[in-house]
Amino acid sequence: MINYYEYETSPRKEETEEFIPRKKRKRENEVRNKEDIRKKIKKAQAIEKKKNVKHILEIGVVFVLLLTISYRYALINSKFSQKESLKASLAELQKQNAQLKVSIEQGMNINNIEQAAKEKLGMQKLDNNQKVYITLPKKDYVESSTNLEEEQEESWWQKLIKTLKGE
Repeated sequence: MINYYEYETSPRKEETEEFIPRKKRKRENEVRNKEDIRKKIKKAQAIEKKKNVKHILEIGVVFVLLLTISYRYALINSKFSQKESLKASLAELQKQNAQLKVSIEQGMNINNIEQAAKEKLGMQKLDNNQKVYITLPKKDYVESSTNLEEEQEESWWQKLIKTLKGE
């Protein structure tokens, strides 16, 4: 602050940079206050926007999670219905299989086989004149296996030498 007097008719102090009339000070304070209020409002709005974005993101994440869970349940439900349809077809095939087994067992009767052979294949029972009887001697002739082993152990060139010698 400069404190000196000017030499004129009336002494007065020089205005310094720090000295601002009250009216101007009030206006500047009002302007500063308004700017501060605007800045505070803008900061509050920015904070509010951040909170809103955060809430929107949280809602989005929850929505995606629920969508994923419902999709998994839909897949599980489709696989379950597929399993149930396969079980039903298996039961039907087992029932048909059991019916076929019963019909085969009923058809394995000797009378049914004989009738099918006569009708479909044209077969007939043997007559006595078609039968041929042979008589076999009661005595069995058995060769010992030692002779066979000796012959099998000889090689082809040894057999050739024996035949040339005349043995």
